Amino acid sequence: MKNILTIDLEEWFHANYHDAVFDPLKTYEVRIVQNTERLLALFNEHQAKATFFVLGYVAREHPQLIQDIAAAGHEIATHGYAHQLIYQQTPAVFKEDVSSAKKLVEDIIGKSVKGYRAPSWSITAKSLWAWEILEELGFVYDASVFPIETYLYGLPSSPRFPYHPEYKGKKLSLLEVPSSTVRILNKNIPFAGGFYFRALPYPLIAQCLKAVNKEGHPTIVYLHPREIDPGQPRLTLSRKESFIHYYGINGCEKKLIQVLRKFEFTSIDGYYGL
Repeated sequence: MKNILTIDLEEWFHANYHDAVFDPLKTYEVRIVQNTERLLALFNEHQAKATFFVLGYVAREHPQLIQDIAAAGHEIATHGYAHQLIYQQTPAVFKEDVSSAKKLVEDIIGKSVKGYRAPSWSITAKSLWAWEILEELGFVYDASVFPIETYLYGLPSSPRFPYHPEYKGKKLSLLEVPSSTVRILNKNIPFAGGFYFRALPYPLIAQCLKAVNKEGHPTIVYLHPREIDPGQPRLTLSRKESFIHYYGINGCEKKLIQVLRKFEFTSIDGYYGL
């Protein structure tokens, strides 16, 4: 069966470990274009389609890149505008951030945007109100929930597979597409993207992909363009944060190629026909 490939289209410096990780007013080296072009070449070579969750900052700085992604047949969705954690925003600030990002991307590609993913999976128990705003803004689906718990994100009470969430006793039409996990010893174990993808060996990732498929569902693989870029500049992070952010960078592209060779991939819209 086909699986789902997603890319969080953000620059190498977009991270949320603490407030001072990056300064939105500062000028940084551009790495997003070359890294995304490399991903597009790999996807084309292996006949894979993906959903690109485009950060508004990136769309503003590189509109031609967004047009190129869309022209290659990939789905364009939004990642918000400024890469701020939802649970650190007010509902009004969140709504403005997402609506401005949505409009910007729609103006660039000339069609409506159906999907959203929060920076750092920041729809948590503290920010479930975001679902209602996303539905109000016309989104068809959200892909912001990770059904695990970490110090930065997670909603462990979430179902593992797509569902229509409830908020204040009302079931929403918005479809939630949570990040993939496997169930081991009554716990949800992540494997399909980011640090987990970089840290785990390919045979284990492939085994987990097959396990999710045996349950009748596609695996949602997610990566960031920076994760195939060993030469990127380094952020000033704590030892723990640096380990999470950079471990396995050198081997990530090779692992991605192995996955693309073994499994078929499409976008979220392409799989669910939203």
